[in-house]
Amino acid sequence: MQKLLVVLLLSVTFSLTAQHPKKPNASHIYDAIEKLNFLGSVLYVAAHPDDENTRLISYMVNNVNARTAYLSLTRGDGGQNLIGPEIRELLGVIRTQELLTARGIDGGEQLFTRANDFGYSKHPDETLAIWNKNEVLSDVVLAIREFKPDVIINRFDHRSPGTTHGHHTSSAMLSVEAFDVANDPAAYKNQVQEFGTWQPQRLFFNTSYWFYGGQDKFDAADKSHLLSIDIGTYYASKGKSNTEIASLSRSQHKSQGFGDTGKRGSSLDYLELIKGDMPIDKSNLFDGIDTSWNRVKGGQAIGTLLEKVQRDFDFKNPSASIEGLTQAYTLLQAIENAHWKAIKSKELKNIISACTGLYLEAVANTAHATVNDKVKLDLEIINRSSQNITLASVVIPNNLSISKNITLLENIKIALQETFTPSNKKVITTPYWLTEKGTLGMYKVSNKELIGLPETPSYFNVTFNMSINGVTIPYIKPVVFKTNDPVKGETYKPFEIIPEASVKIAEKVIIFDTKSAKEIPVIVKAGKDNLEGFVSINHPEGWRVLPKQQKVNITYKGQEQHLVFTVIPPEYQDEGSLTPKVTIGNQSYTNELIEIDYDHIPYQTVLLPSESKVVRLDIKKQGENIAYIEGAGDVVPESLRQIGYTVDIIKPAAITPANLSKYDAVVIGIRAYNTVEELKFKQEILFDFVKNGGNMVVQYNTNHRLLTENVAPFPLSLSKDRVTDEFAEVTFLEPNHSLLNYPNTITQKDFEGWTQERGLYFPNQWDKHFTPILSLHDINETPKKGSLLVAKYGKGHYIYTGLSFFREFPAGVSGAYRLFANILSVGKETIPLKN
Repeated sequence: MQKLLVVLLLSVTFSLTAQHPKKPNASHIYDAIEKLNFLGSVLYVAAHPDDENTRLISYMVNNVNARTAYLSLTRGDGGQNLIGPEIRELLGVIRTQELLTARGIDGGEQLFTRANDFGYSKHPDETLAIWNKNEVLSDVVLAIREFKPDVIINRFDHRSPGTTHGHHTSSAMLSVEAFDVANDPAAYKNQVQEFGTWQPQRLFFNTSYWFYGGQDKFDAADKSHLLSIDIGTYYASKGKSNTEIASLSRSQHKSQGFGDTGKRGSSLDYLELIKGDMPIDKSNLFDGIDTSWNRVKGGQAIGTLLEKVQRDFDFKNPSASIEGLTQAYTLLQAIENAHWKAIKSKELKNIISACTGLYLEAVANTAHATVNDKVKLDLEIINRSSQNITLASVVIPNNLSISKNITLLENIKIALQETFTPSNKKVITTPYWLTEKGTLGMYKVSNKELIGLPETPSYFNVTFNMSINGVTIPYIKPVVFKTNDPVKGETYKPFEIIPEASVKIAEKVIIFDTKSAKEIPVIVKAGKDNLEGFVSINHPEGWRVLPKQQKVNITYKGQEQHLVFTVIPPEYQDEGSLTPKVTIGNQSYTNELIEIDYDHIPYQTVLLPSESKVVRLDIKKQGENIAYIEGAGDVVPESLRQIGYTVDIIKPAAITPANLSKYDAVVIGIRAYNTVEELKFKQEILFDFVKNGGNMVVQYNTNHRLLTENVAPFPLSLSKDRVTDEFAEVTFLEPNHSLLNYPNTITQKDFEGWTQERGLYFPNQWDKHFTPILSLHDINETPKKGSLLVAKYGKGHYIYTGLSFFREFPAGVSGAYRLFANILSVGKETIPLKN
């Protein structure tokens, strides 16, 4: 029950923790009252952020009035990022918040498991071995036992292993298995003690034309065994169709490029029954399931009251409903069903607050504080109705209850000030699933109460105990930080607890291509005023760092101090890690404070171990000046600078013959031809650059949403071919080609230590002018020869590669740097080498 309350608290306060608080109008209130009288739940299950069918989720929430949640088994760490350089864990944080923002639009709730998105998987056998099937299944069962859905809907087909992403099929397989396991008292007994067992009534597969191989095949298929739901309904109270709401929700997946245009008109969605009984009414998932208050012992009287409230609702004076709502709230507190009691109490409290125009807010005087800081709170309380409301007491963080007994006169603001001191060192703000080191396939979450939650709950809340119409109702509000931005106006950030010091080395990978020392800046950020201590760097054996430690002295919180250390590599090829450490008194800090700030999601603070990979690399290179045209976001330019290239990032508008003439090579960023429309008008200029002697290197693009067909000067067809096994054997098709021999001799050793995958979206057809260099494939698949193609064009060379350099460079993979240096050097054998 305790965890259920945490989930409910999160769903109440999410929009307040980092965005403007919701201010419902009379239509919103009426819709919420209507929802009070529906006691049914739907759980939608898939693998990743952006897998969910927002049309169906929105329909279930806004048309059926069902409590609806999306269970995403992963947080999407293994995807690509179209809006910035964040990958892996940080991308997972972004995609988590994108899901929460989407649910804030369509009205659903959001749940997760501990499964980590380790990258593309071609078969569920591999997926479930890496994930730890038993642990993920336990999380799916936990979600069912906690959420208690009447209906489960799978996005993917459990019967088609190997035909789509292994994560997709696995999500459906686990859901099908959990459907029965959730009702087994012998399964995961620790869960049963707290949440009991639960048996959903029906399990569906949300099929579509995609699973039939195309729209024409789906149109011709027999659909008599399917349920069809018209999800194109129009909501007059919202001024939008269901599909328009769903499109707004879908468009929050910006990091994956899933912006969606709002659609109008009738639109059918289809469901295939997998388990349970088929509804007689095939347009109603809940047909035959009691979704009224009669399903709860003692609920009939509550339902009768709420039906009258709904009938008599006054759109011009919502507060006229307070008497009936508070009576229903009082009756609700006496029922035995803890599950529906908690859910409907939350809904009723929000509606009562909205009907009175009650505004409650707790604003800290700072966005960040450290343990033992004194934090000032400004409390705002206002009753914007004629109802009899009293502020009985407030409970501020650290559980300090303060009696008030203040009568709230209509539309007269009450402003109070309080102070509290965070004292628990365990409440440093960061995503809970990143606080411990997990495995390739699983996050480690020792605190079982957190498993499944979308984000770390707010530990700093103010409880306003209100007496409304003689009924005491507690309202819990998270402490927030509010400022006025000259452009954006009123802006909100979450109040967060940070360490008194954080530290980082700016570069995450530092390449030493000679035995010469490098000066490495270390950045210390103060979490409190008057920070004093020492900084040192832990380093691998054989490397030297001078000086051994330096003093840090920072006057104001939020300020940074930059210290420069000299790092001397060994004479031999080697690699390891540098870990900076700040020592303040007897406390040491080795974490980096990372801020994620995008307009479409709440501001995020992430604490991760501060570590930079250092590589003493035997590498030679040719050419010096590189023009880089950015695509969807990567760190390739910074990586090339690490090995001595001069890299200029140029905009498409600057792609002119004169501007390109000074460069030895032009490198196109990942998915540039999917995201930068202006590039299609610059292709001839780029091809002329190659014709005149330059090298043009194009990194991977997807064949979906390709903005130009002329990616290369010769015909080239992109596919979905990929090699997901980072250990897959690599065969040299042209072992004597200069690309494998100049200026660095590439061997099998250069393909050791690759991360997540070999590459993706390889071409599968190409003109005879292209020479394929490598062949590689996953187990039980045919060889893929399109990962690295080179073509002579005029005096220069065009190179297309789907190899995942954008992942290997941030991981400091030596061989990836050596191979890319050769790619840039193709055709330049007569020019003196640079070390």
